[in-house]
Order: sequence, then structure tokens, then C-alpha cells
Amino acid sequence: MSETMVTELVSRLSLLKKEIQKVIVGQDDVIDEILVALMAGGHCLLEGVPGLAKTLLVRTMAQALDLPFRRIQFTPDLMPADIIGTEILEEDKETGKRHFKFINGPLFANIILADEINRTPPKTQSALLEAMQEFEVTYAGKTYPLDKPFFILATQNPIEQAGTYPLPEAQLDRFLLYIKIGYPSANEEIQILRNTTGTKKEHVKSIIGGSEIQHIQQLVREVEISDQLVKYVSEFVRATRPGDGAPPYVNKWVQWGAGPRAGQALILTAKARALLQGRFAAIPDDINQMAFPVLRHRVLMNFAAESEKITSDDLTKELINILGSKLA
Repeated sequence: MSETMVTELVSRLSLLKKEIQKVIVGQDDVIDEILVALMAGGHCLLEGVPGLAKTLLVRTMAQALDLPFRRIQFTPDLMPADIIGTEILEEDKETGKRHFKFINGPLFANIILADEINRTPPKTQSALLEAMQEFEVTYAGKTYPLDKPFFILATQNPIEQAGTYPLPEAQLDRFLLYIKIGYPSANEEIQILRNTTGTKKEHVKSIIGGSEIQHIQQLVREVEISDQLVKYVSEFVRATRPGDGAPPYVNKWVQWGAGPRAGQALILTAKARALLQGRFAAIPDDINQMAFPVLRHRVLMNFAAESEKITSDDLTKELINILGSKLA
């Protein structure tokens, strides 16, 4: 890839973010984290109360990316065939012979919004898991590849848990990032009210296509990261695991620590964040900022931590203070 092409792709990322911000007020960190996940070739789990524009954010991003977008509303009666597709019996008008024809389900798009994923049973969740991990689906013994780039953004509501099927840890680990969406600031909320109750509507332009996204995903892997930072990531992830040699607060608060996949995710997302900011080398701040959405769902806190309202984010902050000071 030529230097001119690399510079052009990086500049497109800045334009892409600005295009999304034409519709989405605030949530800059959330937008960055979603773009980082896309650039790193992973998937996102978004958590936030209703009305925080999760669906609008994903739809706007799909428009700016010029990629096919599908929204799947997950419900308790949703079956795997409803998202994968199904076979129908079709008759050849010339020969009169009948044959089965596979009809693609809504998963056959580039950007998928899996709305309220925790409302659907494990059987359907597992079908989505195969698509996320293997970039293909299986039906009646046949495997059907999915178009790339393939990006799933799943949402879940943290306050309504009645009638839900919480995602098991093994499936949570398949999401590259676990992103929490908070309330807007007072000024942002005023701007939202003005923008959404009038007649003016922003037109979102297509900035980047599918082939360019794939080039960016390849470019992310070429971003430099020093041996010192790789060692820092390894120490950071290993420090989340209880046992001999672990920090006292980890042994006190953590039931299960993060596995090697967390380290891979941390390095990839740090590289993607560096590229998003126009840099071709990762720095310690990239690691520290991405540690929160990377480890949020990969560190299981114990009852003692829950009783003291200590979260995995609190643990991550503590580790940054201790390990990050040694790095500096």
C-alpha cells in the first residue's frame, strides 16, 4: 500500500467521525470505541438505558460507511433460522423438478444491529456466535460465507432483566469491546432537544466503502508497537488473575481474570486507536484508554466486590495507576 493511499485512508477516518457527529450529539468516546472495533475487525456490545440513541448511532454509522445494514430485534421467540435464513422448496418450471433453495436471513449484511441480544434464548445466541467468530453460518449441513467486512453491534438494556437470557462469559468474550453509553451532559441534552424537535434533518454522506474498510483493517495490524508496550500488556492482563503473586486487591475482588484473548484485543485496539488519531505507532495512553472496554466483560468480579460496588472498571483504574507508573 502506497504512502499516498495510507494518508488518504487515515484522513477518511476523521471525515467518517465528523459525518457521524452531524447526527449524534456528544458520545465522542463511544463513537471512537465503535470505530476502533470496526478498524480492528471485531464486534461490540453496547449497554445503555433506553433513549440514548444506540440504534440511531449504528444506523448513522452504516449510512456513513456505505454498507448494507440490517437491524434484528431479538425476542424470546426468535429462532436461529430467523436470523440465518431457511430453505424453501422450489420447482423448476422447465423440467418440473423440485429442489431446495437457501434464502439468506438478515445476518447476510455487512453491519448488523442485534437489538436487545439478551432477550433471545441461548440457541439463537449461539447461532449469532458462530457468525461472529467464523464469519460464516451453517444450515442443513451446508456452510455459507458472510460478506466482509462483517460487523455486529449488539445492545442490551441494563435495567430490564425480567424475561432475559444473560450472555454467558464465553460468548461475552467474543465481543472485542464492551461499551457503556451514559447520559448526555446538560449542554448536549439541550442541543439534542433542539436538533430532534424541529424540521431540519441532517443528510449523512457515504465516506468509506467496504473495500476501504478492509484495507484499514489490514493497515491496523501494521501499526508499530514497542516490545516494552507488548510486555506492559502482558503484565496488565496477567495482573487481573487471582493467585500467587497477584496484587492483594485482585485476590480480594476478582473471581476470574482475563485470558490471552484480552491481551490480543488490547494490542489490536490500541493500534486502531493510534491510527484513528493519525499516528502509526501505539503509545501507553492507547493501551490505558482501551483497557476499560476490553477488560470490562473479561474480568469476573466476586461477591465481595459486588457488595462493595466495586466494578471491573475500578480494578482496571487501579492497575493503570500501579503498572502505568512503572511504565512511565
